[in-house]
Amino acid sequence: MDLEGYSDIPTRDIEKFNQTLVELLPGLANHHCSRGHAGGFLERLGEGTYLSHVLEHVVIELQNAAGYDVWFGKARRAEQEDSYYVIYEYLNEDVGLEAARVGLDLVNGLIAGHAVDIKAEIAHLKEIGRETGLGPSTLAIVEEAKLRGIPYMRIGSGSIIQLGYGRYQKRIEATITENTSCISVDISCDKVITKELLSEAGIPVPEGGVAYCRESALALAHDLGYPVVVKPHNGNQGRGVTLNISSDGELLKAYELASAISPRVIVERQIKGSNFRVLVVGGSVAAVSERFPAAVEGDGIHTVKELIDIENLNPQRGEGHEMPLTKIKVDSHALLALERQGIGLDYIPAKGERVTVRENCNISTGGTAVDRTDRIHPQVSMMAVRAAGIIGLDVAGVDITTTDISRPLTSTGGAIIEVNAAPGIRMHHFPSRGKARNAARCIVDMLFPNGSKYSIPIVSITGTNGKTTTARMLSSILAISGYNVGLTTTGGVYINQKCVLDGDTTGPSSARTVLTDRTVDIAVLETARGGIVRSGLGYDLADVGIITNITNDHLGIDGIETLSDLAYVKSLVVEAVKYNGYAVLNADDAMTAEISGRVRCNIIYFSQREDNMLVIKHINNGRTAVFVKDGTIVIAKNGKYYPVIAVDEVPCTMGGRLKHNIENTLAVVCGAYALNIPIGDIVTGLKAFYNDQQNNPGRFNIYSVGSFRVLVDYGHNPAGYRAVGEALSGMGAERLVGIIGVPGDRLARDMIEVGGICAGIFDKVYIKEDKDLRGREPGETAGYLMEGLLREGFPRENVEVELDETKALWKAMKSARPGDLIAIFYENLQPVLDTIERASALMQAKPRQREVLQKSAGK
Repeated sequence: MDLEGYSDIPTRDIEKFNQTLVELLPGLANHHCSRGHAGGFLERLGEGTYLSHVLEHVVIELQNAAGYDVWFGKARRAEQEDSYYVIYEYLNEDVGLEAARVGLDLVNGLIAGHAVDIKAEIAHLKEIGRETGLGPSTLAIVEEAKLRGIPYMRIGSGSIIQLGYGRYQKRIEATITENTSCISVDISCDKVITKELLSEAGIPVPEGGVAYCRESALALAHDLGYPVVVKPHNGNQGRGVTLNISSDGELLKAYELASAISPRVIVERQIKGSNFRVLVVGGSVAAVSERFPAAVEGDGIHTVKELIDIENLNPQRGEGHEMPLTKIKVDSHALLALERQGIGLDYIPAKGERVTVRENCNISTGGTAVDRTDRIHPQVSMMAVRAAGIIGLDVAGVDITTTDISRPLTSTGGAIIEVNAAPGIRMHHFPSRGKARNAARCIVDMLFPNGSKYSIPIVSITGTNGKTTTARMLSSILAISGYNVGLTTTGGVYINQKCVLDGDTTGPSSARTVLTDRTVDIAVLETARGGIVRSGLGYDLADVGIITNITNDHLGIDGIETLSDLAYVKSLVVEAVKYNGYAVLNADDAMTAEISGRVRCNIIYFSQREDNMLVIKHINNGRTAVFVKDGTIVIAKNGKYYPVIAVDEVPCTMGGRLKHNIENTLAVVCGAYALNIPIGDIVTGLKAFYNDQQNNPGRFNIYSVGSFRVLVDYGHNPAGYRAVGEALSGMGAERLVGIIGVPGDRLARDMIEVGGICAGIFDKVYIKEDKDLRGREPGETAGYLMEGLLREGFPRENVEVELDETKALWKAMKSARPGDLIAIFYENLQPVLDTIERASALMQAKPRQREVLQKSAGK
């Protein structure tokens, strides 16, 4: 929020601001604010508070007024002068975002003294909520799943929901489940076929037929004898249905209503009795409701139209399905119902006189429901279950008309009228009278029977460096242990070790790619800072959260100014872990003490030192730790020590020379152990994991090119450069050549520091820049790197600036001497690998071939 000069002006000093604000949004009187009691925010207004704080409360109150129970908000100064971050809670994202727009317009309007139609704006927010929110049936199922700890994801913007993750997921759309066949839904939508199937099975249904014109409708009615029912053959929610037709004139009007929906119109005998909805879930009756058509009760004063308007003020009634009841609408069906009673909208009913406004009993058209679950006769219950089974529906709304639901249909002359797919369940959860029935629980129980799994294990990995290597190594071990692994990394999304999506895939959307895949039975998710800041996490709770380390990187971006800020953001990964899960933390990292205080699950520490005091204390408390003891990785638990593998037997550590990969390996052992992977599988996986293109592309990969070597690594911050530099010192090179660069959005001081680090590592340096300058001018990043090199006394004549990454590599290889080791810190891996491949081919080519390759390389 840009305050545009108002950052130091309290709202009490803006003419009529506070008074008008409270008049427009009286609900602000209930806001506690920092005072901890209702009215606290009004006290702050009176004392003098500022626009960012006011906007926070306005946006919350707008959502409250729109029907959303939200309360959390904060306002914090941003980096730019006069700017603030306003943070607030939402339940419906579309409503939450629009509330910010409305709130900002309101604040600006009050400053300018302009009138604001707040009622219209709140109505607008409610309409957005109706259009974008979950329907009552879907929402009830989601809330029930949440009570069971079942995670959920909304797929698209409709009512399709995924419950659970990976191979154990189930999908629903309202009350249609993924187990419901398309054919069964089609049959239920065709009332003619439904009646045929039920009749053939000996289930009583109304006698009738299908008419394609007015004349055939009249003929059917005459054959059946009045009263009859007319309805479209494939309608729903009572649309086009007319009951108790007793004359040719009424029938023709009813035919017009039904034929407007479908050219095939059903005419059938009217069954005497009341309308009952029997909800069948998984072969059992879950709930029974008696349904009543929309009606009003007279008071001897008001007209029918006025009584409808009064009833629609009932807070239990909404425009659509968002409330327990739906508002009564005056349309052609309502007018026909009144006409058949010999009255109109201007009729004034006597006190206590009940006027039926519609003939069908659907809740969606304003009807009401009374629970009758305890009254249904076993024979009727059995018949409803049979009907659902005959149609093939696992969740069905069976409509029955009978004079007494507590007696068999054979004795009352009752019949099954329809069998509906996707039955609404709000009438059972919110009956007008009687006991509420948790139909959603029955559906969730059917999808996930007691003891069944609903989620796959999730491992989330973050940190400044080592995330990708740790994720890949752990994924490799899990694959060896027999799991079909879904993996997200900076190198792409992998399902069962096959890349299905290339690129930097470390955000929430990539996590969803894995968690929606039905073949995945364990997820390993690299979780980067950027994704957390922009969109949070792509999952509910993890089983294992790993933080490799917290070092100086990404500072100055997204409001993250210090290492504590960075640790705070990344700690979300270990905070969002199941209470019986594990947080894996680096005991050698200075920020771990800060992070561990936020953890609410079990902790496994890892360390490269057996004398680490944090580890020692942890072990003495009977907890688990993984560390290096006498050159061997050891698991300590309950005072016992379990050797895993010698460090020098792990290929990716290169005989123990790569300290950063020892750290990554320790984190992996912790993660695998937390997942109960056998130590034998852990060892096998570690021994098979190399720093090569197959196992860990772009991470300390070494290529031999003629008489020299090229090392390819993704180091891009001071800690990464130090780790590579430490390893290079023991690589036996005649000369170390660096092709260096850092992302343009890093702090200038960090770029200078990287240059200084490189001065102590390399004999020759090529400075390049990323193609994505991230807001810098061309050459600006290179200038800071040069400054760092020269500050440390690096000879200027040994530095060459070539901003293009692959050209810099080609120059370095073209000038390489026997025994040189060239290290390139890349931005885009594949072009670098292609350049190395061309150079290797050139070295091995015959003179004529070499000439062609040189020309190609020049291009």
